[in-house]
Amino acid sequence: MNEQTESFVSHLVELRDRLLRAVIAVVVVFVCLMPWAADIYDILAHPLMVALPEGTKMIATGVVTPFFVPVKVTLMLAFLISLPVVLYQVWAFIAPGLYAHEKRLGLPLIIASTLLFIVGMAFCYFLVFGVVFSFIAEFAPKSITPAPDIEQYLSFVLTMFTAFGVTFEVPIVVIVLVRFGLVTIAQLKEARPYVIVGAFVVAAIVTPPDVVSQLLLAIPLCLLYELGILFSRFIKASPERSKTVQDA
Repeated sequence: MNEQTESFVSHLVELRDRLLRAVIAVVVVFVCLMPWAADIYDILAHPLMVALPEGTKMIATGVVTPFFVPVKVTLMLAFLISLPVVLYQVWAFIAPGLYAHEKRLGLPLIIASTLLFIVGMAFCYFLVFGVVFSFIAEFAPKSITPAPDIEQYLSFVLTMFTAFGVTFEVPIVVIVLVRFGLVTIAQLKEARPYVIVGAFVVAAIVTPPDVVSQLLLAIPLCLLYELGILFSRFIKASPERSKTVQDA
């Protein structure tokens, strides 16, 4: 019992250290970016400002909102830049419980996960935002003057970035599931109809109520699922993990 207690405590200490390192990485980047917080927010707001009538500006309804919203955006960017460090700390914590050949997947997974998340956000920023905001601007009655609130805009952007970033991680999830022997390629193919339905349900929930933006999320999700299945053909399931799953 004492050995189990010591092992549990040591794991908690390691978890604390890993989390502290990840937080420090984010904070350091955040402090370095703070002088350009206002410019960073202007870049984030650019797709909306292009779609709005010329001369229209966003509004801030709170007293301290013009300060805190750019700070939140800067913190989001700092986390994104620090994402490789954060993912590495997560991997380093779980790696001792993996087999040797599974540990070799660590660096490729960290790099691929980071790149795919950034690609998902870039896809959302450069393509989806333009389509969504143009649709809203054209649909809006001519008798009103749009004046979006910066805090609501930030909430919308974070939701969309998260949705598309996670969506672009689907191939990684599929490959990991196959590699660890949790599912087979045949099972993934059988689940295809459910994935397609789920993709459109998720798209309907997280995107605005226009068909175009929903398709721009659902279709990439389905295609990325197929891409994950394709790459999984070149991945062999871990025999140890497969045996563990079967025994369970």
